[in-house]
Amino acid sequence: MGKLVILRGNSGSGKTSAAKLLQKKFGPNTMRISHDMIRMEILHTWSKEGIEKSEPLMIELLKYGRAHSEITVLEGILPAEPYHRLFAAAKEEFGENIFAYYYDLSFEETLRRHSTKPNREDFGEEDMRRWWLEKDFLPDIKETVLTAEWSLEDAVEKIFRDVTG
Repeated sequence: MGKLVILRGNSGSGKTSAAKLLQKKFGPNTMRISHDMIRMEILHTWSKEGIEKSEPLMIELLKYGRAHSEITVLEGILPAEPYHRLFAAAKEEFGENIFAYYYDLSFEETLRRHSTKPNREDFGEEDMRRWWLEKDFLPDIKETVLTAEWSLEDAVEKIFRDVTG
């Protein structure tokens, strides 16, 4: 049975960077599902409509990942309540083989990290404040909390060790 890594947190926290490094570190047969790519690039939709359209597709991609990949990495802001069906499907598909991580960073730290990203001009502080969710932990999936003290490399190494045992 495949394993699922979930990376969640506010915009600018490092989820996508970690997911890309993990995919490379786990190697072939690792599927990465990017919430932003699904919602904005593939479906070209935002806000509440983005949730309604992206959640069913991400559920199908989780099923595909479990059936065809050793490791599936799901990453995005993915607010707990609006995406509750996605997380229920994750539990149904992957059972105990879920390794979930939540970036719990201050707003200032996410702004600092965002300023180092190639897409830093695409959106700014006002957008990030509007999207901000404080301690949006999942109610039914235990998440390991990653704080500002964790470097990108250390977080990736920890997740890799957790998943590979």
